[in-house]
Amino acid sequence: MSELVGLADVRGARELLVGVTRTTPLEPSRPLTASLGGPVWLKCENMQRAGSYKVRGAYVRIARLSDDERRRGVVAASAGNHAQGVALAAALLGTAATVFMPVGAPLPKVAATKGYGATVEFFGASVDEALVAAREFAERTGAVLIHPFDHQDVIAGQGTVALEILEQLPEVRTIITGVGGGGLISGIAVAAKALRPEIRIVGVQAEDAAAYPPSLAAGEPIALARFSTIADGIAVGCPGEITFAHVNKLVDEMVTVSEEDISRALLMLLERGKQVVEPAGAAGVAALLAGTVPVDTPVVAVLSGGNIDPLLMLRVIEHGLAAAGRYLRFTVRCGDQPGELASVLRQIAEHRANVVDVEHQRRNPRLRLGEVEVALSVETRGAEHSDALIGGLRATGYQVVLAERY
Repeated sequence: MSELVGLADVRGARELLVGVTRTTPLEPSRPLTASLGGPVWLKCENMQRAGSYKVRGAYVRIARLSDDERRRGVVAASAGNHAQGVALAAALLGTAATVFMPVGAPLPKVAATKGYGATVEFFGASVDEALVAAREFAERTGAVLIHPFDHQDVIAGQGTVALEILEQLPEVRTIITGVGGGGLISGIAVAAKALRPEIRIVGVQAEDAAAYPPSLAAGEPIALARFSTIADGIAVGCPGEITFAHVNKLVDEMVTVSEEDISRALLMLLERGKQVVEPAGAAGVAALLAGTVPVDTPVVAVLSGGNIDPLLMLRVIEHGLAAAGRYLRFTVRCGDQPGELASVLRQIAEHRANVVDVEHQRRNPRLRLGEVEVALSVETRGAEHSDALIGGLRATGYQVVLAERY
């Protein structure tokens, strides 16, 4: 196994990043503070250059290449954030960059990567598959592979996030962040544990793309047979050898969250925190909202990236509203006579709910003669408001069937 990164490596990385990366804000979160009963802060790496923390590690790795290596160019594999970090770092350091991205990579991330001057190639359905193509390209052309997480320089660069947190909030007791391959949490753990061994470091993975729990149980990296999540930034099927060693030694706990948890977190961050965050960047907040893991406060949740596809944002907002009980779909059976639909809509209005759409159905074979079925989508203020609305309709005598809360 390669030697673990140390505090001196992280401090050296920080010197390289002076004038390159931003010291991102640490913002208080009132809703999370109220929920947890103690101070919660958000480390806003979504406001970093290129939209995520990834530029830190990418720049340190490329800056430490020899002149000959830089002349040969660099190659990377990424679903988007590492791609943009490598493209930006390569441009700043005057070297050519080729990036292999999964076929389904978000279009805004692809456009941004090209915008920084990198050549983009599409391969496979995941970062793991794109990484295979990147390795082959490196062997064929002599380009240097800039791994998205499994390299000491990358880990050291990402660890500079922790140095900033400890300066901005010296009393921090827990740092929680999303985890894909493990580069960010490895770097954070190296710096935080060296300076404050009592700080708890908690990692969060999407439950349908969680390679670390079985790997930690087995004592070695274990590849998932399949994985899928809206959080493409942490959709990694197998930990790296180097990152696994760091996580195994330094990280206190690894937990998982559902897609619904992530959707709720994104909605809360947008609505209450005014933060545009991608699904992977909200994983730590999702765990805090879901109560997945007890934490000591003050706690810092790292918002690791903000590069979200606007179309995905629209879907996630709808999903998040539904997961929070604020979208409701149901059918009402009533008499096929003038005024019945108006009566149903009047009751909905009296409960201060907002109708999104209505579908009037007479030809369903399940209906009796003289009956109609009205399908409605309604916006409510939450689960209690939804329950009150449905209860009120049923109390009036209507047959109400819930379709789903999305």
